[in-house]
Amino acid sequence: MEIHFITSVLIANIVLMAMLGVITIAIIRMRSLFSIVMLSGVYSLISAAWFQAMDAVDVSFTEAAVGAGVSTSLILAAMLLTVRKAKPSKPISKRWAPLAVVIATGAVLVYASTDLPSFGDAFSPANSYVGQAYVDNSPADVGTPNIVTAVLASYRGFDTFGETVVVFAAGIAVILLLGFGERARAAADWRGAQEEQTETNDDSHLILRVVAKFLLPLIIIFAFYVHLHGEISPGGGFQAGVIFAVAIMLYALIFGLPLAMKAFPPVWARAGAAIGVAVFGLTGVVCMLNGGRFLDYDYIFGPPTGAAHGHHNWPQVTGIIAVEVGVVVTVACVMITAFYAFAGRVPEIRDEDW
Repeated sequence: MEIHFITSVLIANIVLMAMLGVITIAIIRMRSLFSIVMLSGVYSLISAAWFQAMDAVDVSFTEAAVGAGVSTSLILAAMLLTVRKAKPSKPISKRWAPLAVVIATGAVLVYASTDLPSFGDAFSPANSYVGQAYVDNSPADVGTPNIVTAVLASYRGFDTFGETVVVFAAGIAVILLLGFGERARAAADWRGAQEEQTETNDDSHLILRVVAKFLLPLIIIFAFYVHLHGEISPGGGFQAGVIFAVAIMLYALIFGLPLAMKAFPPVWARAGAAIGVAVFGLTGVVCMLNGGRFLDYDYIFGPPTGAAHGHHNWPQVTGIIAVEVGVVVTVACVMITAFYAFAGRVPEIRDEDW
């Protein structure tokens, strides 16, 4: 029975990897940017299925949300600023050098991979020391059933705070490079005026809009579910924030950017990105003011009292919930900021266009 299960898993992995290879070749050969974007989304979904088959559930969750969700939406928005079909590639004689670089890099990576431990090796450092220590100690130290959440929010909470700050910095970079706020609002108003002039009882997207009205509330509820259940099941702030952002992006793609900006104003996204980082950071500062170290959740309500005051008690849970709120707000608002920045850009608006 066990041998049959291992054989089935191996066959599933081979099939998924083969599908990824076929999609990669198809993407390389295609010239239609829209088709490439769609295949990229399919690639991410198959990758998520492969991660699931490898028991990396949280990684699978993130790949599906970010790769197939946000990335596809952002690239579709960016396509509005460029052509729909790629230019003809260079002659084959001018492509030998890049091909040689790619082959050499791939050969080095394959050679380096031969020194890695075998998959599932119980005696590898990741399984026998690092991973096993988390498995053995997290129930008593943190108390959350999802060990991934315990690692991200407690053991390496400072690193997670750094990642949140990086996401926030990325949002600022997008604003500085592409603009936001008034320019995006002006672009949305301009597009809305153009749509009002051309729209005459157009029901071509009626089914799509009806289905979207049914799905959007479910997507938002699912985002809250992923966030609130991140301690006991796969998920957490990063995945929940991306899923919530996808709901806003889907609304904008179907109903138009002006309506999306009215439903979730750009100023909310700007403020939310900063507030999320502040909530995460202030949680650590409160712990320090009460006598502990940065993000030492035992001190979030004051100095601990008694030997039983450990990581698995209510202060630990409160601290993890607080930082997860900061993460979900920052990630969602930064993703929405980036989408508004891309989708809000239009050709220069002239006076005669109004």
